Amino acid sequence: MVDKSKKSWTDGWTFLIVVCVLLPLALRSFLYAPFNIPSGSMKPTLLVGDYVFVSKFAYGYSKFSFPFSPAIFEGRIMTEGRTPTRGDVVVFRLPTDDSIDYVKRLIGMPGDRIRVENGEVILNGKKLSRKKIAPFIDEDADGNTTSIIAYTETLPNGVSYTTLDQLPDGPLDNTPEYIVPADHYFMMGDNRDNSQDSRVLNAVGYVPAQNLVGHAELIFFSLKQPFWQIWNWFAGFRSERLLQWVQQPEAA
Repeated sequence: MVDKSKKSWTDGWTFLIVVCVLLPLALRSFLYAPFNIPSGSMKPTLLVGDYVFVSKFAYGYSKFSFPFSPAIFEGRIMTEGRTPTRGDVVVFRLPTDDSIDYVKRLIGMPGDRIRVENGEVILNGKKLSRKKIAPFIDEDADGNTTSIIAYTETLPNGVSYTTLDQLPDGPLDNTPEYIVPADHYFMMGDNRDNSQDSRVLNAVGYVPAQNLVGHAELIFFSLKQPFWQIWNWFAGFRSERLLQWVQQPEAA
């Protein structure tokens, strides 16, 4: 005769393990993972304190798609029809320290020639279209505001986004020409004078395809103050950024 109480207890714990442990782990590994934006390098697209969902399946999978980055295979798998596109906002593992996640915009594809001249990006010999727009009003955690020059920049595939120009002659406003190696990508922050990205070869450089973690898709939460300051959640909550696309789907 089956002890129904024991069977029920076992089933209950199995259900809890599946729902509370295995299901979230599977979702985070294969579908979507939450990421916090800790720096202003992607302003105004992403602000410090934004929390975004990143699609883990957008470009297939590498060892960096999974917790603890197990060395179970090299390169990427399941990539058919899932290649990165110029203009994508991408989370990737830093090539010089693959324990660190970065988020930047994909500007250069393998084989591209890229340089920056007077703050303008020259891609394969042609300047990207850039149009000055209304200044971006930046606000810090204390409510202080700063007006920053802003541009709409457009890539050859039609993807447009806003970039910031904080300094008239920033240290990365003029660069040598970069030639993106095979199976690598060139990343830049939208906040051009406040972004350590592929322009700095010894710190970031070209990003191997294997290092791509996923495509940043949705802002699901945003706070002006640090998350641990629970008492500031109400005052610091950016309701206007709740459930906002990082990139409009039709422009991706």
